[in-house]
Amino acid sequence: MLIKLALPLGIALILAGCQAPADSSFSHIPPHTAPVAVCGSGEVMMQTTLWFGLKRASGAPVSLNEWQQFVADEVTPRFNNDYVIYDGKAQGENRKALVIVHQPDVPGSETINALRERYKARFDQQSVMRVDGLVCVAV
Repeated sequence: MLIKLALPLGIALILAGCQAPADSSFSHIPPHTAPVAVCGSGEVMMQTTLWFGLKRASGAPVSLNEWQQFVADEVTPRFNNDYVIYDGKAQGENRKALVIVHQPDVPGSETINALRERYKARFDQQSVMRVDGLVCVAV
């Protein structure tokens, strides 16, 4: 009888120890994306890369001037000069990658999603791919 009670009790105690503390520094991130990271030096930040296609649904290209105007109108006001842009190519379509390092919080995430929506509307895009990853930042 004691053995039958000890096993479930032991499992329950082990599982209870797996729960993150309520004051976790990532408690403001939705649970399905809450990271677990250790940063030996520096600060834990989120690095987000957005991939912008440069071809409209009609097949017409997004010109370099249009891209530069989008950056001036939409990217710089949101992120100042705290971003990097580089060129990419995938399956024959030219792309631009925008890399932003920011606090891993909901307001930052919402700002990035708003930028994605603006690009999709402005250039008739189905999607703007978003890739997030935790990084350790030290300057």
